[in-house]
Amino acid sequence: MWSLYKPTAILAICAARVRAVLDVELPISARTHEVESDWTAVVYDDKGPILVGNDGGAASGGFHAFVLNGENAMSETAHETPGRTKLVATVHDIGRKDVIVTVAQTDSLFRLYDAVTFEQIGNPLSRTLGDWSALCGWKSPSSGNQYLFLFGKRQAVQFLIREQQGSIEILEVQTFETPVEASACAVSLSAQTVFFSGDDDPTVYAFGAAESSSTPSIRTHGRGDNDVTGLAVYVGHKSDYLIVAQKDTAAVYDVSFNRLGSFVITGDEDIEVQGLSFYQGATQHYPAGVLAFAIESETGAGFGVSSLNTAFSALNLEVNTAYDPRGRPYKPQTPICAKCNHSGFCETGSRVVGAVACSCFAGFGGSTCNTFSCRNECSGRGKCVGANQCECEEGWGGLYCAFKIVKPVAETEADGADGDDPAIWISPVDKANSRIITTTKSGITTGLGVFDLRGSLLQTIAAGEPNNVDVIYSFRAGERLMDLVYAGCRADNKLCLFEMDSNGTLRTIAGGIQETKDNYEVYGSCVYRSRVTGKQYLFVNAKSAEYLQFELSWEDDALSTTLVRNFTGGSGGQTEGCVADEANGWVLIGEETYGLWRYGAEPNDDSTSGYLIDSIDEGMYADVEGVTLVEGASADKGFILVSQQGVSAYNVYRRAAPHALVQTFTIYENEDRGIDEVTNTDGIAAVGTTLGSEFRKGLIVVHDDANQLAGGGTSDEASFKLISLEDVIPEGLQDELDPNWDPRAD
Repeated sequence: MWSLYKPTAILAICAARVRAVLDVELPISARTHEVESDWTAVVYDDKGPILVGNDGGAASGGFHAFVLNGENAMSETAHETPGRTKLVATVHDIGRKDVIVTVAQTDSLFRLYDAVTFEQIGNPLSRTLGDWSALCGWKSPSSGNQYLFLFGKRQAVQFLIREQQGSIEILEVQTFETPVEASACAVSLSAQTVFFSGDDDPTVYAFGAAESSSTPSIRTHGRGDNDVTGLAVYVGHKSDYLIVAQKDTAAVYDVSFNRLGSFVITGDEDIEVQGLSFYQGATQHYPAGVLAFAIESETGAGFGVSSLNTAFSALNLEVNTAYDPRGRPYKPQTPICAKCNHSGFCETGSRVVGAVACSCFAGFGGSTCNTFSCRNECSGRGKCVGANQCECEEGWGGLYCAFKIVKPVAETEADGADGDDPAIWISPVDKANSRIITTTKSGITTGLGVFDLRGSLLQTIAAGEPNNVDVIYSFRAGERLMDLVYAGCRADNKLCLFEMDSNGTLRTIAGGIQETKDNYEVYGSCVYRSRVTGKQYLFVNAKSAEYLQFELSWEDDALSTTLVRNFTGGSGGQTEGCVADEANGWVLIGEETYGLWRYGAEPNDDSTSGYLIDSIDEGMYADVEGVTLVEGASADKGFILVSQQGVSAYNVYRRAAPHALVQTFTIYENEDRGIDEVTNTDGIAAVGTTLGSEFRKGLIVVHDDANQLAGGGTSDEASFKLISLEDVIPEGLQDELDPNWDPRAD
């Protein structure tokens, strides 16, 4: 028996030893102060390496620069604040300058900064509206031309960045679809490959890095052991290493996705890293360079670096400290030529000697790329003045002049660091004394805020990170009818309910905290009262799009809930915003990365799939966030309003099926009233009833992520903007509004 099992035992011992060798600790060598961090980049400065990291804060948003000098606490050398920022990159040797590239979430503009002085270079460039989530650069080894790949909601944009007549310009080459919303990306020089991955997914995707306007072929490159949180490429002498982060572990692969080992990042508890980058040069303190990352751990959020010296040796990885991102090809050959006006790629292959065909960059046209074109021909509301650059008619703006411009008439006082969703409570005593209720889902204090229609803060009440909020009217509690306010609370994954007094004051109520189910993570929520049975229901959903429907009742002098239904909404993507149409028995669901869906709202509805009202393939833009219903005088009158975060705009649909798209609007600054524009919007609420002289035909309330101050800068606290519904609904359709609508009359 021994002779039979001895080889197996020896193999098991050897395998265990190999596994032990392949997992190497990578201690954190240095950290920064607290920053809302997502992404890193590195500057190869002659005086010493610089770590660049984003800042996603409202008031502090932009980027930080830190000196990699070997100190445990990295010293900050610059902090620029163009606005809340998630992505940064560095591009070396552009016009003999090294530059830092940022994309502010507040305006989607590229900004360039000198990597030595940190001063902004020129004006912001190439506004690309969208909710962008990953950014990486690539230098062509054959031409030396430099490109940026910007990823967003199931799409990517390839840009050329170059010196032009003493300045730097960024030109869109092409936009193409991706299978997921990328949350990480990296480029291998040896493999000429762009790698990317999405959130909550172990898959790594890839496509060829090429100087071409042809849509790249995207393939699944490999799968990690766990969900990917970050990617980076270490440039080798002959072949590169691909690093795939999975929380506190960074697995090391060759470019063919053969695993070579892994780094386990140590030095704190509950570590999760993302936004990885390498500095490959040698310094006194870091002889083999560093791995840099955005980190969140028990200590807090910020940036960190880990020395590669010991870890690379332990895994027998080849160190390449000679790498220089400024390197140029010996005999550069560029496909961008004068015959194509330097605005496209010159393609040969014709039988005619010397003939060149031009493949133009996005927004350029003609046989030699010498004319401009604009998407959707500026929607018929402007003229094309540059490559995909529209000069819009008065009253129109946004993407290619497609959005009607409206202006806010009021805003709430700043309150809470991370607002999300509003609701409107209509007073039973005097509609002009109605209230706006808002959520604060994170920060030092979380809960609900109550405002009057002038935006003055009247009350706050604590709640466990409420995300979405809705009003329930005339709920029967024994012998009493009461109004309730409901929110899904993310802190402890509970259902939170409060009573709203007739004077517009919130107070706690018995049974106001209700359970969901085991291992369920609360996200969005909304309410529904059945016209069939008169019963009240609460909807809540997880990011996975799993919906729970609870019946709300009054038992033993307290609120009580019973789970009556469970279903998956949308096409499987992350969902949040929802609203019920009680007269039609529907619940409308927003799938963030895809579209707007309609389901039956009755608990016995057994639909296995919903009705798709609209999607990003048609008239919508990601992220689909808030959803609200404006009631009309009958079940076929009224409007559905949907907020779209990536473009800070809102779609208006007819309430009646098939829910035709009426228009898209966006909210600009009201200079006369000193109210800033809406950016990176989230939740929305609206009613069509008259609420005093300012809102004769109804009110819209929207979330504004970057509450910009009149004197410059951005507030630490969020605000919500108030818009007259009359300014949004086209005049010819305003007869569908019901200025006398009473939510308690039904």
